[in-house]
Amino acid sequence: MRYPEFRYRWEWRLQASPEALWPLVSDTNRFNRDTDVPAIERRNQAALPNARRRLRFYRLGIVVEWEEEPFEWVYPFRFGVVRRYSSGPVGELRTLTELVPQLDGGTRLVYKVWARPRNPLGLIAIPVQIGVISARNFARVFRRYDHLAVEGKSALDLPGEVKFAPGGQKRLAELHKTLLSEGASEAIAERLIAAIEQSDSMTAARLRPYALADHWGMDRRAVLEHCLLSTSIGLLEFQWDVLCPLCGGTKHSTPKLGGIRPEVHCDTCNIDFAVNFDRAVELTFRPNPAIREVEKSEFCIAGPQTTPRVVAQQLLPAGDTRTITPALEPGRYRVRTLALRGGEYLQVVPNGLSEVVVRADSYDGWPEEEVQLAPEPTLHFKNITDSEQLFILERMAWSDQAVTAADVTTMQLFRNLFAREALRPGEQISVGSLTVVFTDLRGSTRLYTEIGDAPAFGLVMEHFDVLRDAINDKGGAIVKTIGDAVMAVFRRPAPALRAMLHAQQALAQQGKQPLRLKVGIHYGPCIAVTLNDRLDYFGSTVNIAARLEGFSSGRDVVISDAVRADPEVAELLSDSACFVESFAATLKGYDDSAFELWRVGLAVSEVEWGAQTLKRATM
Repeated sequence: MRYPEFRYRWEWRLQASPEALWPLVSDTNRFNRDTDVPAIERRNQAALPNARRRLRFYRLGIVVEWEEEPFEWVYPFRFGVVRRYSSGPVGELRTLTELVPQLDGGTRLVYKVWARPRNPLGLIAIPVQIGVISARNFARVFRRYDHLAVEGKSALDLPGEVKFAPGGQKRLAELHKTLLSEGASEAIAERLIAAIEQSDSMTAARLRPYALADHWGMDRRAVLEHCLLSTSIGLLEFQWDVLCPLCGGTKHSTPKLGGIRPEVHCDTCNIDFAVNFDRAVELTFRPNPAIREVEKSEFCIAGPQTTPRVVAQQLLPAGDTRTITPALEPGRYRVRTLALRGGEYLQVVPNGLSEVVVRADSYDGWPEEEVQLAPEPTLHFKNITDSEQLFILERMAWSDQAVTAADVTTMQLFRNLFAREALRPGEQISVGSLTVVFTDLRGSTRLYTEIGDAPAFGLVMEHFDVLRDAINDKGGAIVKTIGDAVMAVFRRPAPALRAMLHAQQALAQQGKQPLRLKVGIHYGPCIAVTLNDRLDYFGSTVNIAARLEGFSSGRDVVISDAVRADPEVAELLSDSACFVESFAATLKGYDDSAFELWRVGLAVSEVEWGAQTLKRATM
């Protein structure tokens, strides 16, 4: 028997704009939790086409199971979903949320529900649960989100019901004192303690240091360092989240670096992908469970905020056409579908096209040229294949608020505090491009002969201190020492060059026994491995950097062409205090290739060497 469909429509006049409301309203995981929807379970079954999922929850002892179509949305104006149930009182449920901008800057929010009973119980349950109880919850939550958005706040400001572990508040107070005794900034420490004490459980379960820093108006690196320090004393815990390179969603989490698998499956995109440290692994934090318990349940797994890079997603049957008008920020975008390889690239510019047709064609593929779009274009998605296609319009730029594994593993503080964080033996994971530095003291053997073992050893140890301070100050990390030599890594070339010029200057000024530091720097892709129970790197970039150091005289830094070509380095070398000389050389193991190398140093005489101040090296 087919039961009649119930239709509901509610409307609220809100003060905030659609753009301000979108991050809150479209976070369907939080919204479902806030409107008292039960936690859901994923059904571990074979992958369904176009990101469909089988899910279930329990309400009043009744098992409710359904197949969920992919959410459809257009930022920041609407989103919705269709669910077809195989058990429980409901047969089919559709929802649509629309955010209509108003002339005064506010929003008319329209929420629609279509619900068809599956059995006689549904004839009673739907009017009561959706028509009365849920309607009341919807109004309460939307008003709450609007109040937050009007004040310029975000989900990070949402207070929640905090469940402390037995003795948790006392531990929190004691560890707050410990954190301050370790030299922590009082302002940052106070913010972290407040986040642990007051944050909504979903926020507390995944604290992102750079997002917190931006929200608090504080230095990103400082907040990250405080999170690492807090973890080392037991105030926080960290976890490594593996992100899909297509949708950006979290697909695997582990408390140890050694728990990261080199390949992970994304059930949304239905792909297996190789993990890399540069974009696919993010470090996040949460309170120590001995202090506070945080939310681990899921209430929705596929809403718009699950994949924030995606600004529009539409499911089109074969031969169908759909027109959307998203609000796009300047930058590069891509349209793709889950079933077809490749995609069409778009660039949003002020004077771009106001109307564009995007075709999914399994025969001719995607066009090669990049189309320039206006910020609010009309896009016509056309599915001219013979099968259903899920169209995805996504930003090409990744969020810079993620603390990637490549970032944090090149920090000296992380290596000092968590020296045993390493990959499983035998694992090799790409870290993207790093700046690799090798140094060595010139004439250190003669130094021992001239001044004696004890004094020479003391100077060598002091030289390590100078290097460690210079490298840490510019955001790098020492990977290992080999005799008098050091291997260090940085995320970017310019800070590495600044650090090394500064270190050479400091060692040249070292009393009656100045030291000459030979340095080689190269930039390129690296592979992370575990060596001697520590995180290490290997690959051609490391090999080349190790060979460049031998060309240094101790009064210069030898850099590769890849370092010289970096825009920040070019700006640094434009300073008249620097000299730059190019030369060609062959490297051991690369005899078939001539490398263009560069000597970089101070443009001063040998007498003036120790007294010259290199302004940019200390920036």
